Amino acid sequence: MLQAYFQKELVEAGCDEAGRGCLAGPVFAAAVILPKDFFHPLLNDSKQLTEVQRYQLRPFIEQHAIAHAVAQLCNEEIDRLNILKASFKSMHLAVKALPVPPQLLLIDGNRFTPCEGIPHQCIVGGDGRYMSIAAASILAKTYRDDHMKELHQQFPQYNWAKNKGYATKDHQAALNQFGPSRFHRKSFRLDYSQPTLFTAPTVVQHPVADAGVV
Repeated sequence: MLQAYFQKELVEAGCDEAGRGCLAGPVFAAAVILPKDFFHPLLNDSKQLTEVQRYQLRPFIEQHAIAHAVAQLCNEEIDRLNILKASFKSMHLAVKALPVPPQLLLIDGNRFTPCEGIPHQCIVGGDGRYMSIAAASILAKTYRDDHMKELHQQFPQYNWAKNKGYATKDHQAALNQFGPSRFHRKSFRLDYSQPTLFTAPTVVQHPVADAGVV
């Protein structure tokens, strides 16, 4: 069962991203501040929900949250910064867009770059442990999916309406046949013409701040 909050004293915002491992499109992030008594029986990590459940939860979260915000960073920024830094920056943008300033950030994952002096707590698997992070994961995921469906209209050959830009077999085959589009991430592996033991994109990561409260 998801926990309602990490602590009681501070205003905390759950933060999560979507699209970090995709070959194309932006990375999205969301920040959500929930009331301490928030509850919905379906709320869970977005990856554990069906698409119908995610879209059912989104308006409920937005209606009952104290504050919420969604931000994105395009593929060109991802290539410039690297995907890890771009993910953190998109979270920073979402936090800054919150109409209510948070006093503590709950971050899904094991590392994070501090956001303008706001304390943060990194939580591995946080989207399956805390409501605010789960809510953020749902907003980030659904808004990114909507965006990829729009991009699909321009480039239907990649089937982004279904694969959302991930390195699925059909996406790999389309890259081999048509080459990359302007929305593909050039810092990721985009050539699948040769067999390999690994299908995940190759990304160069750089050191960031250690996990934990800072």
